[in-house]
Amino acid sequence: MIRTRRLALGTQAVVALAVLLSVVVLLSLGVSAAVVRHDLETQYEQRALAIARSVAALPGLGRQVATATPTPDGAVELEAEGVRRRTGALYVVVTDAQGIRFSHPTLGNIGRPVSTSPDAALSGREVVTVEQGTLGYSARGKVPLRDDSGRIVGEVSVGIAMSEVAHQAGTLTAILGVIALGALALGLLGALTLARRLRRTTLGLQPEEMADLVREHVAVLGGVRDGVVAVDGRGRVTVSNPEARRLLGSELTTGVRLCDTSVAPESLALFEEEPAPSGALRLLGGRVVVVTRLPVQRGQRDLGTVLILRDRTDLDEMAGELEATRALTDALRAQAHEHNNRLHALMGMLHRGDVDAASSYLTGLSDAGTWLSGVDDPYLAGLLAAKSATASEAGVLLRVSDGTWLDRRVAHPLDTVTVVGNLIDNGIGAAARGDRLPRSVDVTLLADGPDLLVHVVDSGAGVAAEHAEQVFQRGFTTREGDGTGHGLGLALARHTARAHGGDVRLVSRRGPDSGAAFEARLAGVLNPSTPVAGERR
Repeated sequence: MIRTRRLALGTQAVVALAVLLSVVVLLSLGVSAAVVRHDLETQYEQRALAIARSVAALPGLGRQVATATPTPDGAVELEAEGVRRRTGALYVVVTDAQGIRFSHPTLGNIGRPVSTSPDAALSGREVVTVEQGTLGYSARGKVPLRDDSGRIVGEVSVGIAMSEVAHQAGTLTAILGVIALGALALGLLGALTLARRLRRTTLGLQPEEMADLVREHVAVLGGVRDGVVAVDGRGRVTVSNPEARRLLGSELTTGVRLCDTSVAPESLALFEEEPAPSGALRLLGGRVVVVTRLPVQRGQRDLGTVLILRDRTDLDEMAGELEATRALTDALRAQAHEHNNRLHALMGMLHRGDVDAASSYLTGLSDAGTWLSGVDDPYLAGLLAAKSATASEAGVLLRVSDGTWLDRRVAHPLDTVTVVGNLIDNGIGAAARGDRLPRSVDVTLLADGPDLLVHVVDSGAGVAAEHAEQVFQRGFTTREGDGTGHGLGLALARHTARAHGGDVRLVSRRGPDSGAAFEARLAGVLNPSTPVAGERR
């Protein structure tokens, strides 16, 4: 089977334009030649008519025709021949009322009747026409010849050879042909230039290949989970996919300037931020997004910018749940450890036979309800117990203040443990790095209706004034080395608290080397049901 190779797009364009230009030029040339010939015929007819009028107006010519006899050496013949030579006409024929020639270039035709009917001129009308005569085709003008009294006594017929018309028409047509060929050559040169530019612009791709590329482009942009936004050097949107429109919360119409859309200012700032973000975490519309900005250049020419957005909210939520689960696991492990210690103490008492002491010990445990004063929620109680063990390993004393009072159970334990656990971890880390002794972290938990208030005060080095807001940014840390995993706790705590209509803020920097105090409010995380029975201790 023989496959025919299709012409390239540029070659197709050149061939099509060449054929089109050739057809247009040939048609134009043919129409122009026909118009030129018709105009020349009309001009020569009018020229013949003008000569005939001038001859008919010669003084005494009508009287001579009416009274004389036609002879080759007559006055009429001599006068007509003089006019013919001066004007370059094919013939100048003067006849009487019977159509008998008084003049003719061929002397033998003098005295003979004309070959065409003189009736129109003899009736008083002027005639212009192209006819075949004894001398060939000619453009003719015929006028009536009158004597001194105005009576028609004959006609004057003047003819100009059509060969002269054809010669003039051919000359003009040749000139038009040269002009047309020049226009055709310019058109072909323009077609070749256009084809070459088209080939460079399309990178040599054929229309089918470009169509396939566009379909693949749409499929890729619609299928990837990253948001992609491209703007040109003038800030106009050139490419966007549904994920980008979802993350930016705006319809991104191609060709519209990005600043004219409803994109939020913090999102617009990503296109101007220096240095360009590369894998940076940003909070856009309540969602955690990884942002990367890439410049698009061709040589030294700036073609625009591409912004890539990756939604990390779900991953962060899962990470928060994992962190909360780990905290709860640590809390349960600490609680189990504490119960084992109490069981061992009780077993020792019974082994020694101190029944009364064992009974009193059990009574005390039953009255205590929970083994952490002021906190009746098992999740928070277990978390505080686990964090106390963690703090002890770091050489930090974790203290639950006497002002702690929580008489309700937590309705959202995972998010609550995330916020409280990260604040305590931040305090333990700051206290452990501080030089002030004793190294301590004080925690206060208070129920404010359905809201939970958390205060965490550490004995660390405090927070510098210029870092008061930076501490809540993802990736920011004052730890030397800035290792992986640092700079996430406070940002995650604030994000989780704000998701519940609350917030986390730095309420006191407490000066150099005097620690810092953080406050968190988690709105609606406490169970609105009847408070847990018990009394404040």
